[in-house]
Amino acid sequence: MAEAKTKRTAASVSDFLGGIKDEQTRVDCQAIATIMEKATKSEPRMWGSSIVGFGEYRQVYANGKEAEWMSIGFSPRKQNIALYLMMGDLTKQKAALAKLGKHDHGKGCLYIKRLADVHTPTLEKLVQTAAKRRKGTPSSKTK
Repeated sequence: MAEAKTKRTAASVSDFLGGIKDEQTRVDCQAIATIMEKATKSEPRMWGSSIVGFGEYRQVYANGKEAEWMSIGFSPRKQNIALYLMMGDLTKQKAALAKLGKHDHGKGCLYIKRLADVHTPTLEKLVQTAAKRRKGTPSSKTK
């Protein structure tokens, strides 16, 4: 298995968020960062060049390979903001997703165009659920 391309970097999250060209996306991403920081009680870190991640854990794959990964995160993309909640099949969150508002989702990812399109308290609950799911999944990061 090849080494993971996306890794935690020392790049500035503030600089990254401040550099988002679209003002509404920039404001939304700053709000999402606050929601995720509160849920994880972790400082934001850049993962690769365009993902803001919170917390970390050691992912162990079926073949025994391991990789350090963020607990949750997000990335402003061209068409939407991708929220990486790492919750597997989000259809198990049917009730919350029904209340959320305009969104799309894939396996573990939630896609929104802007925060104004979603019910913020429901989004906060989804983020908190994702953060709790990863809590207690220890990282074997050496210090």
